[in-house]
Amino acid sequence: MSNEIEAHTEEKHIFTMLVDNQPGVLSRIVGLFSGRGFNIDSLCVAETMDPEVSRVTIVTKADEHIVEQIEKQLNKLINIIKVRDLSGSNAVHREMALICVKADNSYRAEILRIVEIFRGKVVDAGLGHYTIEVTGDPGKMQAILNLLKPIGIKKIARTGTIALFREPN
Repeated sequence: MSNEIEAHTEEKHIFTMLVDNQPGVLSRIVGLFSGRGFNIDSLCVAETMDPEVSRVTIVTKADEHIVEQIEKQLNKLINIIKVRDLSGSNAVHREMALICVKADNSYRAEILRIVEIFRGKVVDAGLGHYTIEVTGDPGKMQAILNLLKPIGIKKIARTGTIALFREPN
């Protein structure tokens, strides 16, 4: 008999839900996570093409057993129409960031080159700053932040991950 203990590895999971666009729905979803000790890494909510339905995207880290529990408990909540785990490669994942960077004369050209490489755009500029908009997968976000950090990031706002299943060809 083996005395090995099975290791549980926590992986990032992306849940997307279609929910009734009503007051209190988001509170019940977040309450489910916090009441059971599940952390939310990011949360995004927006109305769909149907103004009576919203899409909620939540990113959390958990092992497979916990993910199954989360999904089952979400499906039990009133006002949730559909729940899906979009963690696999069969989905498109993106996030957006607005990054305000120090931009003195010695770094302006370098910042603009970085923005071009990452297909971002400068959405605001001042004497001592650029505000950059960039979208992409989380790896792309981390890469541009790594390049801009030594220059001097003044502030940042990120959407967190949003995701949709890929449509069949």
